[in-house]
Amino acid sequence: MSLLKRSLLGSAAALAAAGAAHAADLPVKKAAPIEYVRVCSAFGAGFFYIPGTDTCLRISGRARFEGAYQTSSSRQPGAAGDTSGYRGLARFNLDARTQTAYGTLRAFVRLDAASRTGVIHSGTQLRIGQAYGATGVDEAGRAQQYVNVDKAFIQFAGLTAGRAASFYDFYAHDFEFYGATSGSDNSSTNLLAYTGTFGNGVSATLSIEDPVFTRSPVFAPTGPSVPVSPVFVGYTNGRPSRYGNVDSIQRERLPDFVGVLRVDQAWGSAQLSAATHEINVGNLSTATAAGAGGVLTGIPHTNSVQGWAVQGGVKFNLPSIAPGDTLYLQGAYANGAQSYAGYCMIAGCYRQSNTGFDTQKFEQYFVDASINPFTGQLQTSTSFSAVASYLHYWSPEWRSALFGSYGEQDFAAGARLAQGALFGLVNPNGANSFSTNGVGVPETRFYQLSQALRDTYQYVLGGSLIWSPVADLDIGVEGFYTQVGVKSGRVIDLDKGPGAYANVAAINNGSFVPRTATQDSMTQVRFRVQRDF
Repeated sequence: MSLLKRSLLGSAAALAAAGAAHAADLPVKKAAPIEYVRVCSAFGAGFFYIPGTDTCLRISGRARFEGAYQTSSSRQPGAAGDTSGYRGLARFNLDARTQTAYGTLRAFVRLDAASRTGVIHSGTQLRIGQAYGATGVDEAGRAQQYVNVDKAFIQFAGLTAGRAASFYDFYAHDFEFYGATSGSDNSSTNLLAYTGTFGNGVSATLSIEDPVFTRSPVFAPTGPSVPVSPVFVGYTNGRPSRYGNVDSIQRERLPDFVGVLRVDQAWGSAQLSAATHEINVGNLSTATAAGAGGVLTGIPHTNSVQGWAVQGGVKFNLPSIAPGDTLYLQGAYANGAQSYAGYCMIAGCYRQSNTGFDTQKFEQYFVDASINPFTGQLQTSTSFSAVASYLHYWSPEWRSALFGSYGEQDFAAGARLAQGALFGLVNPNGANSFSTNGVGVPETRFYQLSQALRDTYQYVLGGSLIWSPVADLDIGVEGFYTQVGVKSGRVIDLDKGPGAYANVAAINNGSFVPRTATQDSMTQVRFRVQRDF
């Protein structure tokens, strides 16, 4: 038995030795080296090299909660009745940079996604192409989910191309939650720009920008509830003209051209901006008018008009008061380019008429131009705004802002008169009801009180207090008051007399006296918690 054990053990040892010798002859496999992410210090904190490249990337973002209360004076039928609202927002940023022989090559992308309800709105949500009505359980528009491609641009050797903030803008509501003050703030437009630098902080930019994002409508009134006079083609598609159909939809032909001269130094910054903005609508109808042999044939095309705007702003750094203190002053004037003056209702700029708060007494009109129904030509509006905003640090953790603005919009001389004269031609007695953007027959009581194309003013006053207990965390509250009014005369109070526009004849003969107003106002308070990373 012991002989058998010795034989088996000897055989096992021999096999093990032979196996070891054979393994020694095989090639040895080495583990692939691990490529660790390396910090990139060339462009500041947070950048790292994308493995296998010489491109540095920074990933950042934001999470935000907001709740708001807004005054509402009525619960009239048709009014929303909301006095509160809430919003949650998510933001993702990607910033990629590479050093080249021509300087830094940069690509930046920002994506916003949010959910809002009630009275919560923001300028971003209400810009053209960046807001989508809710299609779920709330068909009344009180809830909204949206995704916004806020930024997507490339910068290289002075060139900026893609979706970015307009180079025209300066203050752009930097110290505000809501952005209630006047002043241009087109944070997302499509552009192609070149910036040249001249030393000592001086630079100049020429930018070609998408005109869609700076449009206000061309006035297009709806007609009265009467048959059209046989002498006039009249209210085809609801737009009155003796020429028939007035096509007020703006075409996209020329881009907006923006020029900027800027200086950035230790004391602060200053900027002078100018912009052109083409207003180009479709053809008028060339059909012969019906009845009595017709009125006109071969009507010429409505000539396009070049609107324009100028803006000047200055930013003062005030470390002598407290580190981080800053004062902005800015003013703008526009002719046929209202968005560049930033004269806008708080609930959005891109509607012909707007009530920025529930049950507003009258609608404000925001249009770049109106079409004269007799000449068929465009008559531009003018607007201006002035803004001041001051940020003060009480301590590194506590800061507050005070801000205010004033603005006006005036319509072309004779614009209301021309619209009213046409209405009088097709409805001589002026006795029929029509929508709230009707002007009425000149020299009647209703014409004096109607709200369409009335020159208006608007001012905003507000402030905020923000606590930042740790870096990149803001907990704050903002409140602001805004008042809108007509510059002269009175208008029908839609809140106190919602049926006035159905009683035009009674208003004109004095049997119905509507409630009137000269101004209206609203206060909003907003609470915010925000974390940037």
